Amino acid sequence: MSLETADESTISRRQYEVLVGVAETYREALVIRLCGQVGLRPAELVRLSVDDVEQVRIDPPRYLVRVPDGDDRHEDGRHGVRTAYLPVDVERELRRYARSEGLSADDRIFTVTPRRLQMLVSDVGDRASEAFDDPALAEVSTADLRRYFAHRALVDHDVNPRAVKAAGGWQSFEALEFFFREPTDDELVDAFDAVERPSRPGWGHDGRQPDEPVSDDSVVRLLLAASDRYALVRLDADGYVDRWNRSAAALFGYRAGEIVGTHASTFYTDDAIEDGAPERTLAVALESGGHEVEGWRVHQDGSRFRVTEVVSALRDDRGRHRGFAVFVRDVSAHHDALESARARGDELERRRAVVGRHRAVTRSLLASTDHAEIETNACASLVDGSAYEFAWIDRATLSDGRREWRTASGLEPSAIDRIVPDGWGRNAFEDGPSDRADGSGEATESAVSVARDVTAGVEERRFEGALACVPVEYGETRYGTLSVGTARAAAFDEEERRGLETTGREIGAAISAARRRTLLSSDRVVELEIRCRDTGSFFVDASRTLSCRFELDSLVPVSESTQLYYLRLEGASPAEVFELADVEEEIEDCRVIETDERGSRLEVVVDGSSPALTLTEYGATVREANFEDGRATITADCSADADLRTIVDGLRAAFPETDLIGKRETDRSVRTTAEFRAGLEDRLTDRQEATLRAAYVGGYYDWPRESTAEEVADAMGITSPTLHNHLRKAQHELLRTFFEGDRTDHD
Repeated sequence: MSLETADESTISRRQYEVLVGVAETYREALVIRLCGQVGLRPAELVRLSVDDVEQVRIDPPRYLVRVPDGDDRHEDGRHGVRTAYLPVDVERELRRYARSEGLSADDRIFTVTPRRLQMLVSDVGDRASEAFDDPALAEVSTADLRRYFAHRALVDHDVNPRAVKAAGGWQSFEALEFFFREPTDDELVDAFDAVERPSRPGWGHDGRQPDEPVSDDSVVRLLLAASDRYALVRLDADGYVDRWNRSAAALFGYRAGEIVGTHASTFYTDDAIEDGAPERTLAVALESGGHEVEGWRVHQDGSRFRVTEVVSALRDDRGRHRGFAVFVRDVSAHHDALESARARGDELERRRAVVGRHRAVTRSLLASTDHAEIETNACASLVDGSAYEFAWIDRATLSDGRREWRTASGLEPSAIDRIVPDGWGRNAFEDGPSDRADGSGEATESAVSVARDVTAGVEERRFEGALACVPVEYGETRYGTLSVGTARAAAFDEEERRGLETTGREIGAAISAARRRTLLSSDRVVELEIRCRDTGSFFVDASRTLSCRFELDSLVPVSESTQLYYLRLEGASPAEVFELADVEEEIEDCRVIETDERGSRLEVVVDGSSPALTLTEYGATVREANFEDGRATITADCSADADLRTIVDGLRAAFPETDLIGKRETDRSVRTTAEFRAGLEDRLTDRQEATLRAAYVGGYYDWPRESTAEEVADAMGITSPTLHNHLRKAQHELLRTFFEGDRTDHD
């Protein structure tokens, strides 16, 4: 065969790389490399297992492969083996192939015949020949790959021929003879030049010229001397310090005279000595030949530091144990950095778990339909993860000191009273937001109450951790309290407390929305008549102070805590009311809409607590409200299945001087579309209805407009001012019918 090399019997490196490159599978590439870079025969490959690979050095990693010799056995019954060198990159390919095939340590790597592997190499050669137009590659065999291995080792890298012979499994040097040519005169002189070195002046005591590259042993000594983070210690066969150098003294702090003859356990912590770690490490190293371990060691001054140790058993030529070589590396900085990274990772995981539970609550609220389901699903969502051990909600329906409702997840409701500290829990917010957010008693801005170092037996298990309690509220209305318990360390920091506050508000908003949905969908309603004398209400206080009367025309919600009151004032001037409003924090603005002989109509912006707002947040609809002589009479509707005690107690919590003086159940009046149109037609004149219809059909109300007012007026044969007059009156009647129809029907 004709190959691209001076030696026509050996493939070139380029040709070898082509063969590896065209391999289509892990197996093809691995067979090529085991033959061409390790020197194995096909018959040896089929006997090879993953367990035959052995790591003999750790830093840097180096590997050998123990090649079984077939069925021949030694006198002790073991299979004969030979040792080959396994390059690091080939070892990685072998491990990757084993993982991809799901092989165990003692499984054969190639479960085919040697002939099949020879055919595999031939197939790869054929593909390489066609792809690169190189006929010589079509003739490549496993024997050619082994010759390439020998050529690379002997000629390109000048490896010791004895090592090549042993690694390749050749029985004699004659098989390697063809790689060598006769040396020239100069090569002979250079080869024996080392014999003359010791007698020449200027050479070093080790026979090395000053500018000659240092040996491996010199590199090790230089490495140890250059840093105080490495040490090499020699122990005798019983584990006592036998040799001590400057690197060990710099690392541990002992002088040679202080430590030689001392057992290696001197360097271990008390806990490790008690656990038997020193003896166990030496025993494993003796059994396996080498052992790597990481752990704490102790300086002479008693301080600890983190190390990795490589302990190798030393043996003489006869295989007798002579001691241990211990290579020690100080990895304290790396260990601290790793622990810091782990701590950050754990903290991120804890925060992710907490945020995940709060998001789960939000999702559960979207799927809940009523008050009880909202509370139950919220507690279950909080506990469904690693963030919280248990959660419960105490509903703020208190009558004569009795608790009316509690839902819990993670434990039975009856077990809660055994956990919470005295005076803590469901009554934590009766007097407003807690000032114990950090458990210290110092005032904070958080509305979360926290109890730390809580220890209690909970249903045949012990709980040690912290509790947090947050109000469940919407606007100015508090529906109850949410409490959670966790065994996490350093729980309930500022960020988590803010999350709990948001969750409490979300639950409160969902409860308020559910109550309103219940009222809107109910066929029957309960009409409540409520009397309030509490001067915490601005209009109650103003009617008493000014001896006047306010009658509510309409109530318009603007935000969670802001409402527009449209009222008729009698018995006092608007200026007197405005003077009182100037000193009230909850009154943002007020103005006069109109004044007539009966009195004045006012618009008042109320931002904050009021009886009407509280009733609205509990799902009731305020129909009428009159304020006179320091007393408010309010009529409101709620659904027939609403919890009246919850509504009344919630109103009393904000305005204590409040009484329910009457209630009656009635059918909801439902107005059909036909009834609405009939009522509107009764209020509109023919001309107003015609003008409104022409403007609507003509596109006057579209955007952008399809017709202007002038065009509609021309079509109707009227002037533009007349059109606007008819439209304004028609629109007023339409809106009055829509907004006041329910009140009219109710009356």
